[in-house]
Amino acid sequence: MKTIGLIGGMSWESTALYYRLINEMTARRLGGLHSAKILLYSVDFEEVERLQRAGDWEQCGVLLADAACRLERGGADFLVICTNTMHKVEARIREACALPLLHIADATADALLAAGVRKTALLGTVYTMTQAFYKDRLTARGLEVLTPEAADREMVNGVIYNELCRGVVSPASRERYRAVIEDLARRGAEGVILGCTEIGMLISPEDVSLPVFDTTRIHAERAALLALE
Repeated sequence: MKTIGLIGGMSWESTALYYRLINEMTARRLGGLHSAKILLYSVDFEEVERLQRAGDWEQCGVLLADAACRLERGGADFLVICTNTMHKVEARIREACALPLLHIADATADALLAAGVRKTALLGTVYTMTQAFYKDRLTARGLEVLTPEAADREMVNGVIYNELCRGVVSPASRERYRAVIEDLARRGAEGVILGCTEIGMLISPEDVSLPVFDTTRIHAERAALLALE
């Protein structure tokens, strides 16, 4: 069994989900009392979020590259960044660390294509929904990506940072998210990517008419399988 290196804390709420999901998949595959071999480096998200707002992605890259190097020295076999948005700095991490990195957008694209989805809605932070680093990774695989209108993007982003990252799950916010997803369905989306690792706390497959692709679950379960190869 390989040792998984998790770069977490962005937020710790979703990192806790990664830990549970990876261990559940490992137990299902191996049975008995088996659990995953995991090293976790959890950052202070307050510091990261301030850098995000300031647009200082270079310093974000420095922080996460340092975390990756610490995991490498600790004996991890590969890396998992437990967030969608911070894959914006994955090139900086790859430069600093020799470990393979399991990219969340690649794992998600695989799941969409396996399900026959070619036109997908994308929810996430405003950075993930609007910047090229994530959407281009999907379109390079032949996927068409739809995002909400500007006002809805701000609402989706605000719920992530002001509620979900603080462990707040609001029924009112669930209804607002559902309305956004249904609007994207009317625009032709065949599925919806929950492209922030906290959104699965709020939206489940039963809440909406579209097939749901929860990046947290997809990424965590792929990491568990990779560790068992």
